[in-house]
Parts: sequence; C-alpha cells; structure tokens
Amino acid sequence: MTSTGAAMLELHERVKEYFPYSTVRPSQGEFINTIYEALENRSHALLEGSNGLGKTVAALSACLPVAKEHGLRVLYAAKTHRQHDRVIEELNVISKRMDVSGISLRGRCNMCLNPLITQHTKDARAAMEICELLKSRERCSYYMNRERNSDRYNDILLHVSSKPYKASEIIEVCKAENFCPYEVTKFAVEDTDVVALSYMYVFHPTVRGAFMRHLGKPLSQVILVVDEAHNLPNTAVEIASDTLTLFVIRQALREAETFNRPDIAAFSKRFQAILKKMLAQTKKERLISPHSLIEALEREAEIDEPKFFFEELHEAGTVIRQALLTRGKHPRSYIHRVGEFLLKWLETKDDPSYAHVLSIYLTRRGSVSGKLEIIALDPAKITVPVFSAVYSTICISGTLEPLASYARITRLPPETTVCRAVPSPFPREHILALVCCGVTTAMQYRTAGMYRKMVKRIAEVARYTPANVGVFTASYKVLQKLLDAGLKNAVKKPVFAEYRGMTSRENDLLVGKFKSYAERGGAVLLGVQGGRASEGADYPGDQMNSVMVVGVPYAEPTPRIEAQIRYYERCFPGHGRQFGYVLPALKKASQTAGRPIRTLKDRGAIIFLDYRFATNYCRQFLPLWISRGLKTLPDEDGAIAQELMLFYGLTDAR
Repeated sequence: MTSTGAAMLELHERVKEYFPYSTVRPSQGEFINTIYEALENRSHALLEGSNGLGKTVAALSACLPVAKEHGLRVLYAAKTHRQHDRVIEELNVISKRMDVSGISLRGRCNMCLNPLITQHTKDARAAMEICELLKSRERCSYYMNRERNSDRYNDILLHVSSKPYKASEIIEVCKAENFCPYEVTKFAVEDTDVVALSYMYVFHPTVRGAFMRHLGKPLSQVILVVDEAHNLPNTAVEIASDTLTLFVIRQALREAETFNRPDIAAFSKRFQAILKKMLAQTKKERLISPHSLIEALEREAEIDEPKFFFEELHEAGTVIRQALLTRGKHPRSYIHRVGEFLLKWLETKDDPSYAHVLSIYLTRRGSVSGKLEIIALDPAKITVPVFSAVYSTICISGTLEPLASYARITRLPPETTVCRAVPSPFPREHILALVCCGVTTAMQYRTAGMYRKMVKRIAEVARYTPANVGVFTASYKVLQKLLDAGLKNAVKKPVFAEYRGMTSRENDLLVGKFKSYAERGGAVLLGVQGGRASEGADYPGDQMNSVMVVGVPYAEPTPRIEAQIRYYERCFPGHGRQFGYVLPALKKASQTAGRPIRTLKDRGAIIFLDYRFATNYCRQFLPLWISRGLKTLPDEDGAIAQELMLFYGLTDAR
C-alpha cells in the first residue's frame, strides 16, 4: 500500500466523507486530523503547513463534519478575494459527494451596484454608513426592488444559499435582476454552511456586529478558520488604529462655513493652527502626549468640555450627511470624521496599548502635509474578543513559526490551543535554499561597492535560471540603489520594477507582463518584501524559478516601532524586540521565499542575499522547510552559478 493510500485510511471516518480527492498529499492527513481532533475537543488549533499542502480543502474537510453534527457555521477568513474564491472552488468539489453550501462575501464597495457608492466611496466604513443612509431614505432602487419583486427575490435567495457560490457569480445574477448583491448575500449567509470572508467581518467590532445579526448564530456557534494567519496581528493593529490628516481638518473648516456653523469653523481653524505649530517642531514623526493635544484644544480653541464638543461635531456631521443625501449628493462629512477621531483620541489617551503620533508625510501630489495617528500596539485588543467567544479557532499559514510566540501575541489560550508545524510535502530535491556571504543590507554596510556586488550576484542568478527570477528587496530604498548600481544593464533579461505608490491595477499589469516571459526566455521582477508582488501573487512553474530575498526587511526604527517594542517588553519581558521587530521582518522574508514553490511539481531556488540569514538567530525564525536544507555559500564569484547549474541541470554554455 502507498503512503498516500495509508494516509487516506488514517483519516477519521467522518472526515473521509467530506474529503473529495482519491489520495491525500504527504502531511495533509496529519494536518486534517489535527484540526478535526481539536474541534472534537472544542480546542483551538495553530498550524503551520507549507505551500502545496492543500490547506484549504484540508481545513474544510475537517471542519464540515463537526459543523454539520453540532449545527455550527464555518467562517473562513482570508485576506484576498482570490483566497475566498478558492474556498468556494473546493466546496464545489466537496458538494459532488456531500450536500454543502457556501458563499464568498465581499464588502459593499465591491458588491454594491449603486453609483453613489461605486463612484465615490472606497472606504469600507464610509460605504457602510452611506448605504444605511440610502436605505433609510429609500434612495436605492436595488435595495427597494427586494420588496417590489419579493417573489423573485426569495427565489434567488433560496438558489444562492443552496450551493457554493462565489461573490462574482452572485453579482452577475443580481445585476441581471436589479437586486442588491450585498443584500442577497447578507441574507443568504443564514442558510449556508460556509462563509468565506475578509478578516474585517470577523475582527472589526462595528462590522462584526452588523454581520452577526444576519448570520443567525452567535459566535459561540461559529468555527473560525483564519487562513494566512501570519497577517492577522498586523490587520488587528490596523483595525484598532486611526488617522486624521491636516487635509481633513481644512475640509472640515470649509464644510462648517458652507453649512453655516461658525462655532465649528472657528474650532477647525484653531485646531489647524495648533497642529501646524506642532508640526513645525517635528522632523519626520514623534510620539506626543495625548493629554497635551486635549489641553491645547481646551486652551487655544476654547473648548470647555472636550467630550461634549467632540460628540457635537459627530452629530453635526451626521446631520450634514443626511442633508447632502437629500440633495442627491455624496453624503460625506469631514466634520463627522474629525469628531469621530477626537472621540477615539479621548478614549485611548490613558491606554498604554496605544501610541499617539504626529508625523509629516508627502501627499500624492508631492506636497508636504501632516497627520495625527492613534497607533494600536496590541493585536489582542481585537483578537481576544473573537477567540474567547467562538466555538473554535483554526489558524493556518505557511509562516507561523515560532508558534508559541504567535499564540502569545494574539492571546490564543495556551491551555486549549494545539500548536503544530506539519512537515513540508515537497521533496527536498525540489528546493534549493542558499545564503550568500559577503553581502548585506545592514545600514552600516550600504555602500556603492556593496550594491555593485549585489547586482553582480543578481545577474549571476538571472543568467543561470531557466526562466523567470523574482528579486525582492528589504525596502524601496534598497530597490532604487540596485537600479542606480546598474541592475538593468547587468541583467541580460527584461527587468520589471515595482515602485512606491503603485496602484493595485498597475501592479497586476506589471506582474502579468513579467509572467508572460516564462515561456519566452525569462525576465526579472524587482519588488519589495511585504509588497503586493511578494505576498499577493503566486508564480507556479516557470513563472518564477528562482527568488532572491535581498536583505532582512527590518522596519525603520521609528518612534512608533520603538513604542511597539517597549509595549511588548512590558507584556512579555525579554521578548519585546523579538515580537515587535524581528518576527515581523522574518515573516515577510519567509513569505517572499515561498513565492516559486506553489505546487508539488514546482522546483524552486531560494537565494538569500544577506549573510544574516545564515546566523543561528535569524535562521531559527525561518520555516523548517527552508532552514532544514539551507546552504551557506562563500563570498566568491561563480558560487551561486555552480549550485544553480547542478539544480537546474544546466551546462556552462550559458
């Protein structure tokens, strides 16, 4: 009997009913059984499994029998629409043998058909608020058609909830019938087994509250799967943070003058003056005392009762939005935004898990401006209310090690959390992992000579790689220095370079052009670690044979990073720097390293262009499937070429 056949026999009987394939991939059975057993014991599971394992179908096969037996709902949280669609694709395969249903849910901005939102709103919170205003004023025909044609609406609702449906498919059905896709999806979730959705629906308190009212079950009856869970801490911090720019304050002043609110206009003018005075004493960014801003507003803006006045701003903004909607205009209020931010500033001013920052930044037009930021330092503020309430949480990713550190940062309960890193399914001979000595992006070594040496190593990899090469740097500064050092001339393949501020569409076009060279002799994609091209795209087969990780992507030691380290040090003595500085960087590097290895058939070379990856300190934070075969190369020309020739079976004729 083959090992895969044995693995299939070892699956729990209930799981076998839902696992839709005839064979189980190496390590996939262990992955499935770990999840199933955790659910049976009503525990949480934290699992690391490399690309190619088949984590999505594994998680669904383990969760569905428990969910069906106990009347639970599976919420499958992932970051991108492509990941949501992948869940529905696997459910479609499962549905051929078992009766299962599922929906991929997108936000209003992506599912709405009303031009007032599609043309003017990109922010999820603003879209939600405007949508509610439109519905309350009966100004959205797509929403109103639900009552006007209720029989047809109910037919569609029943159909959508009866089988797996992608969000894009629901949009097409509703567009043809003039119904609101978001409303159809929202009401269909109550009768579906699995909902694939973004982190926001689960972890953002306001969005979660609205969503849960339609789910038909409390969190205690939810199995939560968090895919690509390495992204969760950063997402949680973003959810709990907030920003107010000088531009918004200026717009609030104009809005107050337009709507004849001289009191708010006077406040906005003084608030703007206070902020400009503070910015004049700021080089780039600095931490400020939250109390000092409130005191300045009380003194110079003549505010006696800050909380009362900020609530008045918030309420005035709500009235203005309703008035704009009545006139058929986009119901956006800058006064409302100022009031909302200042209320949060008050709420967090005595909370040590927040940092309050004043910073200078460049606008899209290249002008200098400033902003106030409320920076959350503790992801657990967002994760704990969810983890403590759901039936069970299954966190999965290819880059979670060290698992214990992740569990501590997100506050998964140690007594009821199973932590496991399953072996990689890839044959060792399919992966070549190298570290180059003599090169680094450490600040003190960033010389013209160092960049020229890096360019030489990159050119060597490009020459001895059959097709496409990905080169991902620690920062945009490093990327630009490589270009300045003559990268495009040194590499004898077309070079496609990412740049700061590139839109999602521009990035997609760039990556598409790069991939098209997989069958035309190959090209080089130059991007940054943690960017769209290094985390949001897959490159199977010849779309990326070799990937180069240029430098350890440590964050710039700004005041906010230092505040993060200090906070973690208070919470986890001796681990502040590791949790707040080292782990985020090594996870970015690990995600980047996995780009060329997407399927079991892929062969990929990973070249770390920084000696620090060979140190025991950095190496311990790399996934086992990378670190187990990591080979350190001497600082010599041709050392990489020799390894690549053997790996790819090339001759020196190149």
